[in-house]
Amino acid sequence: MERPSETQISKALLSSTLPGAIAVGAVVAFFYLFVTGFGPDHVMSPLAWLKSTWNHETDFEHGFLVPLISIGLIIWQWPRLKQAAHQGSWLGLAVAIVGAGFFVLAHRTGQARLAVGGLPMILWGSAWFLWGWQVAKLTFFPLFVFWLAIPVPQFQQATSILQVLSTKLAAIGCGWFGVAVESRGAYIYSLNDSWDPLEINEYCGGIRSLMALVLIASVWAYIAKMSLWKKAVLCVSAVPLAIIGNMFRLTSIFVIGEYGDPKFAAGTWHDWSGLIIFYPISLALLLFVHSLLEGGFKSLKRPRMTRREVGTAQLEAKG
Repeated sequence: MERPSETQISKALLSSTLPGAIAVGAVVAFFYLFVTGFGPDHVMSPLAWLKSTWNHETDFEHGFLVPLISIGLIIWQWPRLKQAAHQGSWLGLAVAIVGAGFFVLAHRTGQARLAVGGLPMILWGSAWFLWGWQVAKLTFFPLFVFWLAIPVPQFQQATSILQVLSTKLAAIGCGWFGVAVESRGAYIYSLNDSWDPLEINEYCGGIRSLMALVLIASVWAYIAKMSLWKKAVLCVSAVPLAIIGNMFRLTSIFVIGEYGDPKFAAGTWHDWSGLIIFYPISLALLLFVHSLLEGGFKSLKRPRMTRREVGTAQLEAKG
């Protein structure tokens, strides 16, 4: 009698656990979509509160992209997930219970962040409980990247710090192009009176661009085939690279204002410089860091010749 293959075992396991997965999905959907008690006047569900925070005031307008990225990564991993399904573990149930405890605590205190923060724990623990550790490993990042969609109170403090830093760096960048400026607080003044003083506001400080690049770097590191410490370095590098990219973006505004049209620089170019300057430079720098970590440009390097090959080439040249 033939033993069933790994694929057949995985399919049978997926079929047997499908009712449990549907039950978990239904319970999670009910509590996170319909149970209120959060937000202003305590009339919002956790996910409704989260959606309301993705706005201009919190600098988290990118938030809606995070769930889409999570779903996309799971779809990308789907063939591997089906093959990786094995007998589940009770440790996964323990993690899911901890996540559910976050929801209970959040409902008692009205802190929606706790409830939303517990959602990936519930989903990840359930996947571990139903399909085993291999599935849990593959779904860890796609589920916990959801945390990047949750605004935190300290975020606004980081905005003010970046404002000051961006102002100083932009003044340095202007010096490279012969633009005489003076920085005072969050304002930059033209010493030649070529344009009116400009303020580096919260948006110009680059906090949104920073969060977007951190998200991109995190997904990039997850997909890249490299060791864990290299993935961590790639993610962390997004912070200084975003600051550098924003420096060039701001510098371009002042250079155009000095040598071109100040109104165009402060208006149209200001609005489009992020797409034209920030992202190309930042992503190019991120690719450069990746190449340093993993040899991304090996194909562009000439292969080194051995001593024997060098000797043979010299003899052929003499002949």
